[in-house]
Amino acid sequence: MQIITDAIQSFSFPPCAATIGCFDGVHRGHQYLLQQVTEVARQEGLSTALITFPVHPRQVMQSDYQPQLLSCLPQKTNLIQSLPGDYCIMLPFTHELSCLTAREFMQFLHQQYNVRTLVIGYDHRFGHNRSEGFEDYCRYGEELHIKVVQAQALTEENISISSSVIRALLKEGNITQANHYLGYSYYLDGTVVNGYKVGRKLGFPTANLHPSCPDKLIPAEGVYAVYTYIEGQRYKGMLNIGCRPTVHNGTNRSIEVNILDFSGDIYHKQMRIEFQHFIRKEQSFPNLDALIEQLKEDRNTVSELLTL
Repeated sequence: MQIITDAIQSFSFPPCAATIGCFDGVHRGHQYLLQQVTEVARQEGLSTALITFPVHPRQVMQSDYQPQLLSCLPQKTNLIQSLPGDYCIMLPFTHELSCLTAREFMQFLHQQYNVRTLVIGYDHRFGHNRSEGFEDYCRYGEELHIKVVQAQALTEENISISSSVIRALLKEGNITQANHYLGYSYYLDGTVVNGYKVGRKLGFPTANLHPSCPDKLIPAEGVYAVYTYIEGQRYKGMLNIGCRPTVHNGTNRSIEVNILDFSGDIYHKQMRIEFQHFIRKEQSFPNLDALIEQLKEDRNTVSELLTL
């Protein structure tokens, strides 16, 4: 899929079937939506276009808004590029754009991107104040010569797969279900930074991750089995997210991974962590010996759960 990074007037779009949204996480629900767009385009002899935003619209409207993203822009772009389709349009969201009514916005899509068919996500609303719905979009479409189609949701066990559902799962530590809905393992990218070196003293040296995307959602505090990627190599890892209450770390939350069967200086190197299993919640132990015994059990559990 070709990524169009700005709304350049010189680019001439062929007639297309399009859909629009934030596509945070580019999960299986989004992929199902794009399949429907592709099918409509095939039936009508059109190109396909996915229209999204490089910055979350609420960040433009509310300067203090802190999104908890499933995928920051580079990650979202990489995920989208792997999908079938013709164009992904990164539409800069502006205050001027936010003031357009739904009809004005549809007219903009028609004139700027040659949208002939607009496939609306099952729960998606757009336009100023998002006060209008699917019937309104259909009426405007008739006036503007745009066919409007409502997409079906991807549901499993009566749950519609959506970004909000996946965020809720990650916040409660349900990695298995979140990964199932995503269609891939949730991950964090970042740089290895200096920590308090407490793990080394306990016999479990850790690499502390500073996430590259400050707006990306950090899963629930606790211990996880993860895959750790450093310089193209994959390792088993025991990850802890939290404030390490046993060593009285205060409220300073850390993301630190004990990399199994690994030694070496990786400070300031890039690291990716892929979440696989939630092991247990973070807890306070009566003393360091009790903590060490639990860490030994956790490491055994991680080693058994993961394969290389």
